[in-house]
Amino acid sequence: MESVEGETLLRGQAQVWQLMFGFADSMSLKSAVELRIPDIIHSHAAPISLSKIASGIDSCHVDLAYLERIMRYLVRKQVFSANQQTNDGETLYGMTHISKWLLSNSELSLSPLVTTVNHPLHLASWHYLGECIKQTGSIPFKKAHGSELWEFASKNPEFNKSFNDAMACTAKITTKALLSHYKDGFSDVKSLVDVGGGTGGFLVEILRGFPHINGFNLDLPHVIAMAPQHAGISHVGGDMFEAIPKADAILMKRVLHDWGDEDCVKILKNCRKALPEKMGKLIVVEAVLQLDSINSNGSMGFAFDMAMFAYTTGGKERTELEWKKLLEEGGFTCYKIIKIPDMLSIIEAYTE
Repeated sequence: MESVEGETLLRGQAQVWQLMFGFADSMSLKSAVELRIPDIIHSHAAPISLSKIASGIDSCHVDLAYLERIMRYLVRKQVFSANQQTNDGETLYGMTHISKWLLSNSELSLSPLVTTVNHPLHLASWHYLGECIKQTGSIPFKKAHGSELWEFASKNPEFNKSFNDAMACTAKITTKALLSHYKDGFSDVKSLVDVGGGTGGFLVEILRGFPHINGFNLDLPHVIAMAPQHAGISHVGGDMFEAIPKADAILMKRVLHDWGDEDCVKILKNCRKALPEKMGKLIVVEAVLQLDSINSNGSMGFAFDMAMFAYTTGGKERTELEWKKLLEEGGFTCYKIIKIPDMLSIIEAYTE
């Protein structure tokens, strides 16, 4: 018995070390993106040697020993592949299903997100999690930088651009998944409001497949002022806490997770007022936490939740029961969850 307990304790020690050095994964990944290693390998259309990778890096003083150690680590993490060349034994590095998501010029790329999430300004917030737990109402990002994220971004153009690029790259991925697996959901919609739709890019994609829809893009006036004109879309400068344009259906993609429960209920009640009494539909695209999930996608929902803790005022990810409670308080008694090939889900709620 003591031997079994001792082995279990030793495994626990190893797991603590793995958790403690989890940043080695993200920092190594960030370095590969910054050095454009995925792009360099991809440009050769075949696995290449370390020296060829080095020749593609924008520097005259590449340290091959350091580069080899980064590549060795990322090979173990399956970001890159490694094969021994038969003639001289030189290692050739290739792309994998992971590194294909890190190409800078790919339509679907996570490289802007990797850079932004691991930016020192973002990482600073995480050092205040414990302190904020001891102080009700404290916000890690504000503790780190003296202002909340949106205010900080408005005063720091470089940070704002990096953040917006990161959000745009994830939006493209979710948009593709949503449009390919929710076609029936838009087929009977005549008018649609995208709440917090930015400059209208998501509505543009929807209307390409469903040109019969009359689209309304709602966002804050200073955002709408930058929105280009699109056929079939009316841009509306306003505040979702005040009022939402009337339509057959309302779409909110990654909006509610930015807000606490009380604010979410206010937004949902305004959605309810804007929809018809019968046949009105609310389409919410958000993470749905699964407490019993141990797969990687399920675990990422909890990582998202910690990010909301670190960056926002009251924002959080929610379980199905938490979504159900919010929807009911907002006036939506019926709903269903639709899975899509993404870490997010569609929550379809109805007015009857």
